[in-house]
Amino acid sequence: MKLLFDFLPIVVFFVVYKMTGNIILATAILIPASILQVGYNWFRHKTVEKMHLVSLALVILLGGATVLFNNSEFIKWKPTVVNWLFALAFLGSQFIGDKNIIQRIMGDKIDLPFKVWRTLNLAWVGFFILSGAVNIYVAFSFSEDIWVDFKLFGLLGMTVVFIILQGIYLSSHMQNKE
Repeated sequence: MKLLFDFLPIVVFFVVYKMTGNIILATAILIPASILQVGYNWFRHKTVEKMHLVSLALVILLGGATVLFNNSEFIKWKPTVVNWLFALAFLGSQFIGDKNIIQRIMGDKIDLPFKVWRTLNLAWVGFFILSGAVNIYVAFSFSEDIWVDFKLFGLLGMTVVFIILQGIYLSSHMQNKE
């Protein structure tokens, strides 16, 4: 259910675009949908994930520029900017504190050697860089319609495949905590 809620603004964007063929209108609807998503999370849980805040800020900034200047190129950059910001954050976490981001997220559930945590974190860095680069390639090499499909299904598919590969890698190193 959380995954569906996380993807709700993207699904709204996709549906509006497919119904109208108008990326500016879809973006104009995406902005309040994203604000409502973050607002609902705050109201319900009294907290908002950093990922949602970063995404909201970029939706408002790049989506706002898309609508204001009637230019879809701004919103096409949003997935890349988000992915590359996360790549920077994951990479930076290698050098700040005792644990990298992946270890902070998963470390209370499984025990792994430091080298495995580092490899896993760097794999996420690579994944985020690749996802951002592929988004730019698709956005500016193919039609807008193909990019909208890719934004929902391609990036989600890439993420699912990466998580499965991560699970396979982890299964050879994992020891459950009691």
